[in-house]
Amino acid sequence: MDNKNLRFSSILIALIIVFYAPFAIAQEVDDESEFTYDVNSPNGPDHWGEIHPEWSLCNQGDMQSPIDLTHKRVQTTSNLGRLDRDYKPANSTLINRGHDMMLRFVGGAGHIHINGTEYQLNQLHWHTPTEHTINGRRLNLELHMVHESTNGKIAVVGIMYKIGRPDPLLSMMEPFFKALASTRDVEKSVGIIDPRKIKIGSRKYYRYIGSLTTPPCYQNVIWTIVKKVRTFSRAQMHAIHEAVHDETEANARPIQPLNNRWLKLYRPDDHQNY
Repeated sequence: MDNKNLRFSSILIALIIVFYAPFAIAQEVDDESEFTYDVNSPNGPDHWGEIHPEWSLCNQGDMQSPIDLTHKRVQTTSNLGRLDRDYKPANSTLINRGHDMMLRFVGGAGHIHINGTEYQLNQLHWHTPTEHTINGRRLNLELHMVHESTNGKIAVVGIMYKIGRPDPLLSMMEPFFKALASTRDVEKSVGIIDPRKIKIGSRKYYRYIGSLTTPPCYQNVIWTIVKKVRTFSRAQMHAIHEAVHDETEANARPIQPLNNRWLKLYRPDDHQNY
């Protein structure tokens, strides 16, 4: 190959990398064995950005998640609009990624719409305790519903839980958690799951721009955290711990600085502010 063709090939490869890079890094890693949530480990949260060059945002990014939803920084607004959900039942699989259980929807399970953009619901997973805090306080469980647009942008809906009445979705998942407790990276079919049964219970939500909370810590993620706290049972908490944490390890990333980002609380401007 002559120098002219070599230069052309190099430029073409560079353009392909630049064009596809935003889409390649947008996804959470499926194999979570390379990092840990142990703050004292060389592979712990303070060192995630050092494990792979493409994970550098975990240490260097200035729009990282999770954050503390502190009331003194919240701007209350009615201009964000209701969370527009259009979900549907879908075939799904469950996989033990090492630090969490992920429910993946085959072909997507409907959409949400934010600022005119449609985001498809691709997967959901759980963190114990919560990753986001409210005025510095962690609750018991946080569900992340991960959506993606056709151009690779990510939007996550987070729902927090405290100990109380059992959660219907987790009740359905418990037998599968137990079946996958001793396996890693093996997807098990769990049949049709209807995300419309995941109750929110309130139209109020927090909104900010952040990142994935696991490597590669991709930024410009639109976060929507439902204000109402739901409940799940202590037995369900133990089922999650036994499946992925050996009853000892949490899978919540430490709180990240807000920096100069805005944090908003959507509250409907009507008489139904529940």
